[in-house]
Amino acid sequence: MLSDDDVRALVGARHDDPFAVLGMRADTRGRWWLRAMLPGARAVRACTADDGRLLAELALRHPDGLWEGELAMRTPTDYRFEVQWHGGTQGHYADAYACPPLIGDADLHFLAEGTHLRPHEVLGAHVIEPGAAPVPVSGVRFAVWAPNARHVSVVGDFNAWDARRHPMRLRGGSGIWELFVPHAACGDRYKFQITAAGGQVLPLKCDPYARQAQLRPDTASVVALPLVPARGLPAARGAANARQAPVSIYEVHLGSWRRHPDGRFHSWDELAAALPDYAASLGFTHIELLPVTEHPFDGSWGYQTLGMYAPTSRFGPPDGLARFIEVCHARGIGVLLDWVPAHFPSDAHGLARFDGSALYEYADPREGYHPDWDTLIYNFGRHEVHNFLAGSALYWSERYAVDGLRVDAVASMLYRDYSREPGQWLPNRHGGRENLEAIALLQHVNAMLGQHAPGSITVAEESTAYPGVSAPTSAGGLGFHYKWNMGWMHDTLQYMRQDPVHRRWHHDKMRFGLVYAYTENFVLPLSHDEVVHGKGSLLGKMPGDDWQRRANLRAYYGYMWGHPGKKLLFMGQEFAQPGEWNHDVELPWGLLADERHAGVQRLVADLNALYRRLPALHRFDAMPEGFEWLAADEAEQSVFAWVRRDGQGNACIVVCNFTPVPRHGWRLGVPDDAGAWREVLNTDSAHYGGGNVGNVGAPLAVHAPGSHGRGGAITLTLPPLATLFLVPA
Repeated sequence: MLSDDDVRALVGARHDDPFAVLGMRADTRGRWWLRAMLPGARAVRACTADDGRLLAELALRHPDGLWEGELAMRTPTDYRFEVQWHGGTQGHYADAYACPPLIGDADLHFLAEGTHLRPHEVLGAHVIEPGAAPVPVSGVRFAVWAPNARHVSVVGDFNAWDARRHPMRLRGGSGIWELFVPHAACGDRYKFQITAAGGQVLPLKCDPYARQAQLRPDTASVVALPLVPARGLPAARGAANARQAPVSIYEVHLGSWRRHPDGRFHSWDELAAALPDYAASLGFTHIELLPVTEHPFDGSWGYQTLGMYAPTSRFGPPDGLARFIEVCHARGIGVLLDWVPAHFPSDAHGLARFDGSALYEYADPREGYHPDWDTLIYNFGRHEVHNFLAGSALYWSERYAVDGLRVDAVASMLYRDYSREPGQWLPNRHGGRENLEAIALLQHVNAMLGQHAPGSITVAEESTAYPGVSAPTSAGGLGFHYKWNMGWMHDTLQYMRQDPVHRRWHHDKMRFGLVYAYTENFVLPLSHDEVVHGKGSLLGKMPGDDWQRRANLRAYYGYMWGHPGKKLLFMGQEFAQPGEWNHDVELPWGLLADERHAGVQRLVADLNALYRRLPALHRFDAMPEGFEWLAADEAEQSVFAWVRRDGQGNACIVVCNFTPVPRHGWRLGVPDDAGAWREVLNTDSAHYGGGNVGNVGAPLAVHAPGSHGRGGAITLTLPPLATLFLVPA
């Protein structure tokens, strides 16, 4: 019979090897015993699985629920437990401890090595059916990495959240604990009870590899539907993501784009019925979603995530996200997801000291604690953590066929001294400030996606001058396709905040971006970061009276859409939202009843249409051949003019007047290789809420003498606080 020490360990949920004592086991004398932990049972019988023949009446060995009985048979057989519970219910169960290990040695090897391409296929919760594996009935295979744990149990709806019911099996030295739980099913909630090496029972932990989770404030993981086959991007989407394609991104926080009148979130399907059509109607090519990975706190906007494999339940089950993306693609809209591998929150149910040790995070707070966000930093140098993060990137790209990932807070990953004072950080092995392990992770992720998710893109939110962010990894770069141009955004907004009378002293702010415009493949971002934390809205940053503020904003949008670089605009700014973004309420859509706001929305739609229609405005976004200054030194008049080219003989001239003074008879030197020019977009049009000053009518003929060092010139009327687009007539 079982020793008293074994009994105490089982009922205390701390047995080192439950598979040695539970289930059908032979003793040293050749007798067969059957044991089960079934707290709350009133009677337990064991019967054959095929014909229900009685094998044994089990006796209660310990009042906390350990049942055992000797079998008359001398060979093992397939069996089921028939259990009568206190309260009168009955159940018929297969035994978890009759099932063999289901994770193969090769998977364990690659996981330990940190080279498993798709770790989510092994770890986490997976529904298993008979025939797919040597299991007697359908159920769920649970697996979790906790190498420093003394004991791990899976608890959930299937065992009344009782850690004594399902202690897990440690697979050798892999650090992976595994258990197949018969009869567990999709939709069951679960967590892991982990006992640390020192004997401390930790707060229940959610599953790092969970593909579904409860809606906050509840924190359990949920057994998700079986993985759908990897889909990959349609070929057309790969072409739409290319550097020579027009890329105009509508950045969206789903929880506050629209809400029900009672404050409830819209579901994925409700969002799919509205958002793709809206973005397409305004001419955007892509939607970028602030993180939709599961996160405990709404106020983090998703940037403090604990579910690197789980779409947030705020909008419904995960399959809804897949349908949302399919609708976007059908509408010709790409989907980018914000992805956050830089840090994670320290919630007790999450990754922090997951098995009682600093497992996912660096142990030393000088490496592992982020002072800006009160979060923990991933241990990028640990193989299994590297694998966890890289696997997440491929998971979203393959399983949900997203067009790409926008990687958040890259600068904080690259530098060990990011936002730290001297003495508060640890140098790398060469004594430098770069985080070599994080750099290796980013390079690996980008190279891996290039190989296994062709057509998808990655975009870096990187705010420093780190070289080669969008250079290929083969050339020593980080391998991103695009980098946010944070310097352009800061400089130009600083210029636009100036009263026009003072802009002459800040002229270089609008020109400086062209000094380095082709050192990276840039996205020009007017993102959510510019309309929160007391920064107001874009409209609120503009100087002057009401009319001038709107004219300034329209002129600025024209400048941005005419400037080299892909475009990004945060939701609400397309109709000049006057107040700061509030993540707790939907956008103020009622403003569109006001023509002043509707006009700005029409301008954004027309700018996008022009940007997409004219290859000169997008084909060479990242190449110097696509840009030439025509008037860069008109500081006294705060005028800028340039020409964009597509390398195939087509051109577009952009002219900005950033003063409230209309300029009649203004001469602009133009390229000699074109005839007359005509105005195709004017941000001062009455259609957009402007004063309708401009050059609509006869083509603008080139005449001599020239100007601005050119052989020819055209004579323009420059509207006040406006941007013009001209094309050959």
